[in-house]
Amino acid sequence: MSGVKVTILDDYFDTLRTLACYRKLDGHDVTIWTDHVQDVDALADRLKDTEALVLIRERTKITSELLARLPRLRLISQRSVFPHIDIAACNRYGVTVSSNLHADSPSYATAELTWGLVLAAARKIPQQMASLRAGHWQLGVGRTLRGRTLGIFGYGRIGRTVAGYGDAFGLDVLVWAGAASRARAATDGRTVAADQRSFFAAADVVSLHLRLVDTTRGIVTAADLAAMKPDAILVNTSRAGLIAPGALVEALRAGRPGTAAVDVFDQEPLRDPRDPLLTLDNVIATPHLGYVTVEEYELQFSDIFDQIVAYAAGTPINVVNPR
Repeated sequence: MSGVKVTILDDYFDTLRTLACYRKLDGHDVTIWTDHVQDVDALADRLKDTEALVLIRERTKITSELLARLPRLRLISQRSVFPHIDIAACNRYGVTVSSNLHADSPSYATAELTWGLVLAAARKIPQQMASLRAGHWQLGVGRTLRGRTLGIFGYGRIGRTVAGYGDAFGLDVLVWAGAASRARAATDGRTVAADQRSFFAAADVVSLHLRLVDTTRGIVTAADLAAMKPDAILVNTSRAGLIAPGALVEALRAGRPGTAAVDVFDQEPLRDPRDPLLTLDNVIATPHLGYVTVEEYELQFSDIFDQIVAYAAGTPINVVNPR
């Protein structure tokens, strides 16, 4: 196959064409959309001539209804997990899905943002900035992290990396996770909680690092949050759906935990300034920035563009739905 018609969705800042790896698409006919659209009619119109579709993580859902209207589509190229893609429908319509799952490499960008949120919440950095800009100098007193307990819920690639940051800052690391991950944590010499409720009760900072699948949806309950200390911090850079619907807002209003720092939301992109997580004073919120760095983009899209080149050469790689 020679050059193919490639469409890239949701490149909000038109960043990809500035990356070094973008040159891998030389010789292909590339269209980039910088806004976000989920309406099926609009997407079907935009993608009607597309042969290879590039997705930026989970920003756009690829449904059976949409695939049925894209007869020329032959490849979806992306990186990491794919709960937003109807794989069964891709099989029915003959669409190959290539997605490098990078099993051995954590997203250091996400881990670093997680730690930035921990520090920002502990020292109330956004609130102190707002106070200073308003001419009020200091606003309250923050907390030192050293000697406190960092709870890591989910001991995978990112969770393990964040635990290492906790070591560097002198925190005591406590782990809770599925059985296999708890065993890995114990092998690493980590302290493993006796159960989920005691984990939430003991931690001064809880950081969530789980994939969102059926078994983890809503895994953090209202009772778990109510068990947290009134000065504890909950950090979520994974997925909003890990927490039971509405539970976090109610817990924050009740004062346990005292603060939340979140990078993920039930609805994304979130553009409603009236959303409770954007109006509560004890919340630090960022717009899903975990993986949004130049270095992470170079890493991810080098893989994604390699998958397109391989498919065009007749040798697809990282195929998650082989037929």
